[in-house]
Amino acid sequence: MIPEHIANRKGARSIKDLDSKVIEYLNAGKIETKNLMEWLAIDQLVLLKTVLRLTNKVDWYESFEEAVNNQKKLTSNSTTKIIGQTFAQLSDSTFVKTHLSNNQSDMVRCWGCWAESLFQDSVYGLLDAMKPHAADRHFMNREVVIFASKERLIDDLDTAIRILSDWSSEEDENVRRYVAEALRPIGVWTKKIPQFQQNPEKGLPFLVPLKSDSSKYVRDSVGNWLNDASKSQPDWVKTVCSRWEKESATKETTYIIKKGLRTIEKNK
Repeated sequence: MIPEHIANRKGARSIKDLDSKVIEYLNAGKIETKNLMEWLAIDQLVLLKTVLRLTNKVDWYESFEEAVNNQKKLTSNSTTKIIGQTFAQLSDSTFVKTHLSNNQSDMVRCWGCWAESLFQDSVYGLLDAMKPHAADRHFMNREVVIFASKERLIDDLDTAIRILSDWSSEEDENVRRYVAEALRPIGVWTKKIPQFQQNPEKGLPFLVPLKSDSSKYVRDSVGNWLNDASKSQPDWVKTVCSRWEKESATKETTYIIKKGLRTIEKNK
């Protein structure tokens, strides 16, 4: 049983506020992180040892340790990717889904996301594998799935647009949010999409169904998408926002328009 004060904690705001007992539970894979600070505080190699011990794969540890330590720049994000890649090299899809992608630990599920992405040869297979991760209950997994898939989507953008345009009508708001966030023209800590920077109209098939979305989580991503596009195609964004304002007189659309025009308004 997890002590109530740990299970119901709010999450530390700084490194110095981190509870050592919380870190112990996180490194043992017994609880999920509450915020980014906790996620960054996990010792992934310590957590990995626990996972390998529980799956009778302790002999794999040296391969992971070498891969992690050989990184030119060691960060939590890069280590997550490296561990996922190593699992993809040493195991198979069944192992990953069973022991990683459905794990209690959000960090372990992040490893599973990276590993599963590497088993796929096509955008169709990739998005099918990534969909459960896009719908994950934890915020960090919903970010990592973007890191694990965006560059592959860019490589076959037209196919990605066709598939994700259908996802714009999914019941799960996390899946709908993934559509706009994974294909943002610029995004955060991810590769830019030159085709959308030059011709943002290509994004309308998946953006239009989201223009009055009931979820703020989704609306934020749609607004950010338009704001990204405004940095290279401001006139197009102004035209779209004007059209949406006439077609959809809702507070949800108004929210998206305001967010999408913020850089244009700032530069007036």
